[in-house]
Amino acid sequence: MLTKVVIPVAGLGTRVLPASKAIPKEMLTVVDKPVIQHVVEEAIEAGFREIILVTRSGKQAIEDHFDHHYELEHELTRKGKHELRAAVNDTLPDDVEVVSVRQPQALGLGHAVLCAQHIVGGDDFAVILPDMVIDNPDGLRDLSAMAERYRSSGKGQIMVESVPEEQVQRYGIVDCGGTTVGAGESAEIRGMVEKPDPQDAPSNLAIVGRYILPGKIMSLLENTAPGAGGEIQLTDALLELTRETPLEAYNMRGRVYDCGNKAGLLQANIALGLRHPETGEALREFLTEYKW
Repeated sequence: MLTKVVIPVAGLGTRVLPASKAIPKEMLTVVDKPVIQHVVEEAIEAGFREIILVTRSGKQAIEDHFDHHYELEHELTRKGKHELRAAVNDTLPDDVEVVSVRQPQALGLGHAVLCAQHIVGGDDFAVILPDMVIDNPDGLRDLSAMAERYRSSGKGQIMVESVPEEQVQRYGIVDCGGTTVGAGESAEIRGMVEKPDPQDAPSNLAIVGRYILPGKIMSLLENTAPGAGGEIQLTDALLELTRETPLEAYNMRGRVYDCGNKAGLLQANIALGLRHPETGEALREFLTEYKW
C-alpha cells in the first residue's frame, strides 16, 4: 500500500525574503490557498493518506492550517457564510492524517527524508518538495499518473520534465541511456548528474521534486556520507539505489511552477488565477488592459 508521503518544510525560504521572514514560505498563497495546501491536495488525489511534514521551529502555521479553527468556523456559520466555512473546514479529508517530525539541523534533503524514518518504517513512500506546484489543467495530475505507474511496474519513480538543453546546468539531470521518454511515459534510469555542462549532459530530463521510493532508501540514507555543502544528498542515495534495484523517470505532462522563488510564485498566481471562477475575469481584464 502506497499511503505515506514525506514533505520537507524546514527550509528558510531565503529566495522569497522578506515575505518569508515571519511567515513560512509554504504559507504564501497561490490565488486563495497557501502553496502547502496545493501540494497536499495533489498528494491526496494521488491516494496518499498519511502526510508527514518534516519541519522546524517557526513553522507552526503550517500545522495550524490543517487543524480546525472552531471560533472561525462558528462565526462563519453564524453569519450564514456556508461556502467559506466549507473551504476553511475542508482543508483535510477525515481519512487523511497530518503528522510532524522535526529536522533539528539543516543537513540536506536526504537528511530531511531520514528524519521521517521512524514513521515511514519499511514502507514504500513518496517525497514531495513543497516549493513545486504542478499544474495539470487538462485533468489527471502527474503525481496520480506516476503513482499508477509505480503500482503497475513495482518500480520507484522520479518525476522529470524536459528543459531546454542550454538550461540543463541548473538542474539534476537523469540518464535514461538515450531512450526517448514521451510526456506521461516512464523509462529506466541509468544514472543521475547534478548540474552538468550542456555538452556533457546525458539528457535534458530535469528532476522536478516528486519521488516515489522503496522503503530501502532509508537504510541507504543512513549510510550516505555528507556530500556537496556538507549535506546528506538524496541524489547520492538514489544513485546507490539504482545499483541494486531499477528506478524509472516519469516525464510529466503538466507545467511546474517553482513557488520557492518570486517569479515562479507570481507565474503560478497568474496561471491558476486566470482559471479561478472568482478571479479569472478580473485578472484577464487587467492583463488585457496592460497588453500582457
